[in-house]
Amino acid sequence: MTQEILTLDENRRSGLLSQISFFGIPLHLYAVLLAVVLIAHFTDTLPKNVVGGFGFMFVVGALFGEIGKRLPIFNKYIGGAPVMIFLAAAWLVHAGLLTDREVTTVTNVMKSTGFLNLFIAVLITGSILAVNRKLLLKSLVGYIPTILAAVLGASILGITAGLIFGISPSNIMMLYVLPIMGGGNGAGAIPLSEIYESVTGGSKEQYYSVAIAILTIANIVAIVAAAVLNNIGEKMPALTGNGELLRKSSFDVGEDDVAPKITPREIAIGLMLAACVYTLSYALSKSILPGFGDVKIHTFAYMVIIIAIINATGICSDEIKEGAKRLSSFFSKHMLWVLMVGVGVAYTDLQEIIDAITFVNLIIATLIVVGAIIGAALGGWVMGFYPIESSITAGLCMANRGGSGDLEVMAAANRMSLLSYAQISSRLGGGIVLVIASIVFGMMS
Repeated sequence: MTQEILTLDENRRSGLLSQISFFGIPLHLYAVLLAVVLIAHFTDTLPKNVVGGFGFMFVVGALFGEIGKRLPIFNKYIGGAPVMIFLAAAWLVHAGLLTDREVTTVTNVMKSTGFLNLFIAVLITGSILAVNRKLLLKSLVGYIPTILAAVLGASILGITAGLIFGISPSNIMMLYVLPIMGGGNGAGAIPLSEIYESVTGGSKEQYYSVAIAILTIANIVAIVAAAVLNNIGEKMPALTGNGELLRKSSFDVGEDDVAPKITPREIAIGLMLAACVYTLSYALSKSILPGFGDVKIHTFAYMVIIIAIINATGICSDEIKEGAKRLSSFFSKHMLWVLMVGVGVAYTDLQEIIDAITFVNLIIATLIVVGAIIGAALGGWVMGFYPIESSITAGLCMANRGGSGDLEVMAAANRMSLLSYAQISSRLGGGIVLVIASIVFGMMS
């Protein structure tokens, strides 16, 4: 009898172990893959190319993704797996636990090989082509006013916070609101510092050091807020379209929503389309028409416009649209954990985040982000959008650190299908803030 009980316990343990998986990989096979990465780590032989980089990023992403997915409270209110992955990856770099070879390899995958650009290009193409043409036109018309409502909401609560802590409205606008709502670092804080110096005569270096600190805090607040908004949407379904921006019931679209049957060829065409439109957009932003005056138009802003035109004119067949949508879905669902490792290693400075966190900065940044949420929700509702989706896209994606911040926010909110609108916020919205900044700096200098 005792032997039978022992055998039963062993079988039960074996059955439980067989159910454990990492990113869908059985435990025993994942252990082998982890051992491979550890061998490469301790012998410092990770291949310094995209193959070695992806191998490392897959294994690390699977490990911390499963932890983040299962960790109570964190998985519901902090962002779950994607946020855990990029924070853990940033900590590995900060703690010196990764070799220079590993950091360089992952950074090259993200920057030199342009994996981040490919990821965003594919999601923009698929998400915009997936939107009904009539709904797309209506959403674009109402989106800019929603962004402006978010900026207004952020300004009101930001100035209120400044009055509480004895900071003048002019300083709150120049040093807090505009950097947070400016579209990130490269498209926001850096050009803002240039405008600040040219208009006011002040030090751009001093301005940038303050702007990037407050922006860093706001980015973390925006990620947490995205997870909270997702949770609110689950509890109050009337406020969310579950990834759809427009309240469809308000519009008679008159089109069949049945997905057409496709082959892998249409998915490949979706990739080709994303790559070619990105190439055209790059040429436009860098040479042909980089912008108007001081306002520069980013590559991804051009992508949003061009893909929207392609969708609106109907030159793509339903099969090609579906292929692009399937490719986008594959990237957002199955490559996101890989990407977040790269975001943590190549784009996140954990020490910068730690240094920026002070009580006053945290409170002011939080109130500005909340103001952006409220403004975008109210403005979005007037424009016919769901409050949760408009708060995330037009609010939080204005208040984060641009491209990488968009990915972190959308992942935490489980709204990757809306990345195209996030890019409108970071790129076109950021350009609008630069125009506002040149006026504000002139008035308050």
